[in-house]
Amino acid sequence: MTTILEQGNISIHTENIFPIIKKWLYSDHEIFLRELISNAVDAIQKLRMVSHSGEYSGDLGDPLIEIKIDKDAKTLSVSDNGIGMTADEVKKYINQVAFSSAEEFVEKYKASSDQQIIGHFGLGFYSSFMVAKHVRIDTLSYKDGAQPVRWDCDGSTEFQLSESDRTTRGTTITLTLQDEEEEYLETARIQQLVRKYCDFMPVPIYLDGEQINRQKAPWKESPSSLTKDDYLEFYRYLYPFQEDPLLWVHLNTDYPFVVNGILYFPKLRPDVDVTKGQIKLFCNQVFVSDNCEEVIPRFLMPLRGVIDSSDIPLNVSRSFLQNDRTVRRIADYIAKKVGDRLKELYRDDREAYIRSWQDLGTFVKFGSMNDDKFKKQVEDILIFRTTYQEPPAEKPAVEVQTAEGDVWESGAAAPSNTVDGKTYTTLKDYLERVKERHENRVFYCNDESGQATYVELHKSQGLEVLFLDSFIDSHFVSFLEREYPEVRFSRVDSELDDTLIDKDQANDIIDPTTNKTRSEQIKELFEKALNKPKLTIRTEALKSDNAEAAPPAMVLLPESLRRLQEMTALLQQQEMAFPEEHILLVNTAHPLVQNLLSRSQGTILQPDGSAASDDLSTLLCQHIYDLALMSQKGFDAEGMKAFVERSNQVLTRLTR
Repeated sequence: MTTILEQGNISIHTENIFPIIKKWLYSDHEIFLRELISNAVDAIQKLRMVSHSGEYSGDLGDPLIEIKIDKDAKTLSVSDNGIGMTADEVKKYINQVAFSSAEEFVEKYKASSDQQIIGHFGLGFYSSFMVAKHVRIDTLSYKDGAQPVRWDCDGSTEFQLSESDRTTRGTTITLTLQDEEEEYLETARIQQLVRKYCDFMPVPIYLDGEQINRQKAPWKESPSSLTKDDYLEFYRYLYPFQEDPLLWVHLNTDYPFVVNGILYFPKLRPDVDVTKGQIKLFCNQVFVSDNCEEVIPRFLMPLRGVIDSSDIPLNVSRSFLQNDRTVRRIADYIAKKVGDRLKELYRDDREAYIRSWQDLGTFVKFGSMNDDKFKKQVEDILIFRTTYQEPPAEKPAVEVQTAEGDVWESGAAAPSNTVDGKTYTTLKDYLERVKERHENRVFYCNDESGQATYVELHKSQGLEVLFLDSFIDSHFVSFLEREYPEVRFSRVDSELDDTLIDKDQANDIIDPTTNKTRSEQIKELFEKALNKPKLTIRTEALKSDNAEAAPPAMVLLPESLRRLQEMTALLQQQEMAFPEEHILLVNTAHPLVQNLLSRSQGTILQPDGSAASDDLSTLLCQHIYDLALMSQKGFDAEGMKAFVERSNQVLTRLTR
């Protein structure tokens, strides 16, 4: 016959109920299992702490947590072999809702052990009533002479405390589930929840005699104890079916706050959402959230991995997190560690840094635009692909002192900035190289295929061009201009530097029959053939070692006008239409243009009195303009259709 020790009401104090309302109102019922297992881990850690302090000399045994399912009885139980509780402790820690025993316990034993107490989840026992219509606790304390105790409650404020038949140290919590919560009687569901919330808890968790959690948390290990394969295996476990990461950063600090974690730089897909976080937040190895956007800097959102901190306040409002001083300091620490890792890679493995730049560059540029501290940290490792050809590296000679005297030996070669035939440079080095030819002016390209003609023209005259062709670079150029107001950025198709124009060409020789210069005649010819009032036509002779290899004409888009239209399109969330107002620069030094001028001056008359060459000259002018537009991708559907038709006409006429 069961002996009743006490009956009464659970004590709920006004000063203690508010934390429940503010912090512990769970939206997901499944959280109950995380809370029960967390409390079981706490119980095991507490036993270790009292053992270390000398208060307990018994056998600790192998720590374990066991989950059992009884479908017939509709019960789910969670057992541990931890510290257990006496009747007085049950009254104190269970009956007085919102009393967190973890804080009191840590305060008492903190000097004698470094074991982690989860603590934040001390109230979580009561989450079991979200899914259970009856909860039973069977517990036996580690203390000598302790009596086993049973606590029963049906979810009301009434409880019953009685003797238990438990014979082993520890605690078992048995839930009789509500009819609508019977999903938690399914083995697969419990396995899924343990993997989600408790996979890395430091105690083995068993279900049906099989361990179902990984137990080992790599981010809690020393970086020196982990291999490359360890890091990659952990990433593949967290993010299956993804490409391997580029590199990773191991976080490990316990002052002035506690933060552990591993952050990975993934390869970025073009459709990546840089505002959506994928970093998993843990507290003492207990999973809390799938993202921690309030804890890390915004520009690091595309990173992946784990952050674990007992100093991040949990289950509070997002606005509180955003304004919490400790959280802000943790965010600054994470940003600095990321910057340090990137600088280390740039210094120690330049080739790997360059190979990863297409993806790393997005983080570095976005971070520079959003965080002044980070910008200062990485400004010397911010690189751009360039047309510059790096000379072969030479090993520097260094003086070495020997017994025979001073000798000179070849030292290590400076790191190469060229990988797979592509050279990269910092903005500082670019400006230093070009200061004699065009000081504080940067020529750049943001569409390598579309602007290839313009890039080749610059290269042919020894002008270095930077490639700013990632999706973030249209904003990054504006950022750089604000950071370096003395530097002017010009896209290669916005205007032509004077060094690209041949001023010695005889464009101003006047034709006695027309009393016009050759440039004026060419301009008139194109104006008449194209008949576009908003099109500005310029005639210049482009410098080239091979006149036929140079373009016969180029479309130029003035920098300020183009940027204004790009900004307008962005604000209206539309694609930028090709601007009607642009410049057609006709290369008067090109043989095609010269032949066209000669042909248009033909004197063979048709029966109607027109020159036989007029019609074909018009088609050729239009064709030259089409080719210039094509390199700018300036065709819409109708424009492409017209181009094909004109091309057919030109070829037909030329083959008569």
